[in-house]
Amino acid sequence: MGIVVIGAGPAGLTAAYQALKHGAEVEVLEADDVVGGISRTVERDGWRFDIGGHRFFTKVPQVEMLWHELLPGEDFLTRPRMSRILYRGRLFDYPLRAMNALRNLGAAEAVRCVGSYVSARLRPPHDQTHFEGWVAARFGWRLYSIFFKTYTEKVWGIPATMLQADWAAQRIKNLSLARAVLNAVFSRSNRFRTTSLIERFQYPKYGPGMMWERCAERVRQRGGRLSTSTRVTTVHRDPEQHRAVAVAVDGPHGQSIVPATDVVSTMPISELVLAMHPPAPDHVRACAEDLRHRDFLTVALVVPEQFSFPDNWIYVHDPDVRVGRIQNFGSWSPYLVKDGRTCLGLEYFVFEGDELWRRPDDDLIALATAEVQRLRLIEPGVVQAGYVVRVPKAYPVYDGRYERNLAVIRDWLARAAVNVHPVGRNGMHRYNNQDHSMLTAMLAVENILRGTTHDVWSVNVEDDYQESHTGARNRPAGTGRAAPMLPPSSRDRRLATARAPMRSALQ
Repeated sequence: MGIVVIGAGPAGLTAAYQALKHGAEVEVLEADDVVGGISRTVERDGWRFDIGGHRFFTKVPQVEMLWHELLPGEDFLTRPRMSRILYRGRLFDYPLRAMNALRNLGAAEAVRCVGSYVSARLRPPHDQTHFEGWVAARFGWRLYSIFFKTYTEKVWGIPATMLQADWAAQRIKNLSLARAVLNAVFSRSNRFRTTSLIERFQYPKYGPGMMWERCAERVRQRGGRLSTSTRVTTVHRDPEQHRAVAVAVDGPHGQSIVPATDVVSTMPISELVLAMHPPAPDHVRACAEDLRHRDFLTVALVVPEQFSFPDNWIYVHDPDVRVGRIQNFGSWSPYLVKDGRTCLGLEYFVFEGDELWRRPDDDLIALATAEVQRLRLIEPGVVQAGYVVRVPKAYPVYDGRYERNLAVIRDWLARAAVNVHPVGRNGMHRYNNQDHSMLTAMLAVENILRGTTHDVWSVNVEDDYQESHTGARNRPAGTGRAAPMLPPSSRDRRLATARAPMRSALQ
């Protein structure tokens, strides 16, 4: 009997590795057939794909130390950070540069944009409570439609009028068109200043999965047990002791029970609650069922190296295509691709089960090929192979009820299962970056083995993204790495209405 870790992504493997260094007995249970979670590197026919793009940069010293404890210096590459925006066949610098943007738009469109900006300043939108009104008031309708509307709506799948204005303020901090134009004319540095972004970052030469494959090796070398293709179906708890005592699993060798002194969980917190036995109260289960996720899929296309580009990725703001972002895996690392060719990863932001998600792989490859041709990034007939990777539950959704749902779940877990420790992005339903997820695991292990009282839920509550060099002073507590508050879907509203009488009776 020892610590059971559910999930072998960055948080789960960090927890297991740290616990083993303290001499604990550890068993890791991973539902997928590979380790790494959404930080894994997918391999198909010798091509390696980074799911989402993972820049290794952190302001957390203990995370930095662990990265280099797991991988020697020669396994890291130092890569330049480069991303641009593709709109109507032209590439715009990102972060935006005033003169570059105005020059690419052309003289006529630049004049229209400036005119639209002046008009918006004189007669701002009446409703600035949502993303669209807030941004249009500060940049004008034309610049808003070019640089903000399309990509944002692709990522989150809803109209920009349904995203809250405070998220816009968080994401577009210090961004001013007037200031940018003045800087462009009178200063060498003419960036639209949001936050100071790193110029270079570290990257494992075979992709981020290399880090977690190595960590899994270390876990096993230190005596930890790690099983893949092993799904946790039930978390058994003792209601009198208010503790989890074992987990039931379904794996390659059938079903079994694994006893546990503590459970570190990176599985979606909603699934954790629904797996509890005896079951959680109905109102707690209802809160778990009410948590949502945004999903995405990557279509990787193998093309000749001549169609490479220097960017890590390109944001696609063109409204005529469905792709949201295109990675060039060869720009992340030459070890991900093969001589004379590169691989372009087209990312589509979806909800699991929707029309795009359900399309056959061949149809998705054909769609991606047609779109990248329409964007004039490749020529017809040059795609040599294609692969599809679907990633469920990639982004926890922050809607109007998620904070209350989490509060109810956390309160119940703290009373009914005191030795269950949610960590990581899905484990906490928080839009954590990789380093934040690792830190939550480190703190949870210290709480378990050293008796500390770290507040794991306080990790990543700042509203500045961790890649900024300097944070704003006196900043308010936020939800963590920027994600907007999404409104409920029509299905969610129907469910909420149906549950209202039950919840009222329980209160």
